[in-house]
Amino acid sequence: MAFEIIMPKAGLDMTEGQIVKWLKKEGDPVKEGEIILEIMTDKTSMEIEAEASGILLKIVHNDGDTVPVTEVIGYIGDENESVDTLMPEVIEDTGEKESEEDKRMIRLEDNYNVVVIGGGPAGYVAAIKAAQLGARVAIVEKGEFGGTCLNVGCIPTKAYLKNAEIIEHIREASSRGILIDSSQIKVDMEKVQEFKNGVVKKLTSGVVALLKSNGVDIYQGVGKINKNKDVVVNDSQILKADKIILAGGSKASKINIPGIESDKVLTSDDLLAIKEVPETLAVIGGGVIGTEMGQSFAGLGSKVIIIEMMDRIVPPLDHEVSAELTKIIKKKGMTVITSARITEIIDKGDKLEIKIDGKESVIADKALISIGRVPDLDGIGEMKFETERGKIKVDKYMETSVKGIYAPGDVNGIKMLAHVAFRMGEVAAENAVKGNERSIKLLSAPSVVYTSPEVAMVGLTEEEARAKYDDICIGRFSFAANGRALASSEAHGFVKVIADNRYGEVLGVHIIGPSAAEIITQASLIMEMEITVDEVIKTIYGHPTYSEALFEAFADVLGEAVHIPKKKK
Repeated sequence: MAFEIIMPKAGLDMTEGQIVKWLKKEGDPVKEGEIILEIMTDKTSMEIEAEASGILLKIVHNDGDTVPVTEVIGYIGDENESVDTLMPEVIEDTGEKESEEDKRMIRLEDNYNVVVIGGGPAGYVAAIKAAQLGARVAIVEKGEFGGTCLNVGCIPTKAYLKNAEIIEHIREASSRGILIDSSQIKVDMEKVQEFKNGVVKKLTSGVVALLKSNGVDIYQGVGKINKNKDVVVNDSQILKADKIILAGGSKASKINIPGIESDKVLTSDDLLAIKEVPETLAVIGGGVIGTEMGQSFAGLGSKVIIIEMMDRIVPPLDHEVSAELTKIIKKKGMTVITSARITEIIDKGDKLEIKIDGKESVIADKALISIGRVPDLDGIGEMKFETERGKIKVDKYMETSVKGIYAPGDVNGIKMLAHVAFRMGEVAAENAVKGNERSIKLLSAPSVVYTSPEVAMVGLTEEEARAKYDDICIGRFSFAANGRALASSEAHGFVKVIADNRYGEVLGVHIIGPSAAEIITQASLIMEMEITVDEVIKTIYGHPTYSEALFEAFADVLGEAVHIPKKKK
């Protein structure tokens, strides 16, 4: 099957790129790793390498074209492969509803009602849910169960962040009257690794145990869909299924920078397995993962420099929140360089020199490359789906263009978060078993950055709200005025509530401060239940709590906050 060449996403806020020049023509042979074209974004120029060997079969977008990120721009395949076979299969919607007979799954001997490809958040939840609904289910996983989040993402990074938090508390102890004899804090990375690995193992084992307890058959290996809509495991074993749930997750984005192949340039996987804390760590990409990992290692003792291509770190955040986070982490000793285009990385033996266009070079012992993730489409095999910008297109039921195949989680690229994948997997399973009845709702899905202080948001940013609504109002409350935060030495940040001024509808909530990841769930519930601002402030909040800051911000929307000085008109 032909390999898709896509417009890469070089940064969280990048939406499109321009093709400068194709270095190969249609029909030319290409080798994996060979530079085949040049592209330009608003911040950088890049050379794109071929990710497969073969013939450049088709150039979809030509020199000078501006193309959305992750959209297919060309194909590499076998010499005699037809271009016609490369086009996605589009299933015409006749408008007819599934009959009750269609909804009933055919359960043949040795057949599965549902086969799930991928054991990450979307996949294992889908498998368990389908089994709970009475289906005969199999799941295929090529690596460790739990996916990126559990093994090399959300969970292990939180173990590291907790270590950094503990060290920070120790250093601040004297200001609270707690005197510690030794001023030197040592980090035993073997013990750090041992604890982290123990947590991961416990959780991955727990996922496997849950699957087995629900009667799900487990297959270890690479699962792909053939043209007969069967799932083939390791190119040898065929699993027949009435319905398929493709939950292949995502993989790290690639970027072509001269010198990036140095063994001192690490992925997040590499950094989580490192045996020594680097004296100086450069973080290439100031997104969620880069900022979290940077702060983790800053806490462990590294001098950390974040290098971000865009004009601010974690670009999807509300501008005001991103600015506050930058100010706080700089105060903690980290360096942040924005609007930075890296031109070259030079390995000087004991150090790395990272050259930045128009700025002073950064010298570091190690560098973390963290530029986001893209859907992993390996599981599609011989099946052709309608795709959109390199993502599998799904409807509100999580069903793809191929009837009977569902694609929840990162493979659809809608909102690449583990907790969203949980819900998508649940919806996909329910529809696969019972027929397409349950749709996905993502309005109230929060996003969290586990820095210190934590950052959390749900709904629209201020910029988005002003673009969409004629009249908005904003309420704010600082944690510096929150009793619990002051008593806990955590009086950093604020809560920001954005509402429609006409009806009091809550449009967005943004928090930077202590327990933001926990408090945001309250805001998600408020938005899901469509509770208005005036209804929120009728609730009595416990005192003293961090959550009171949320209450006060809602009250401030209406100008009724008691613990804020009266605003001058």
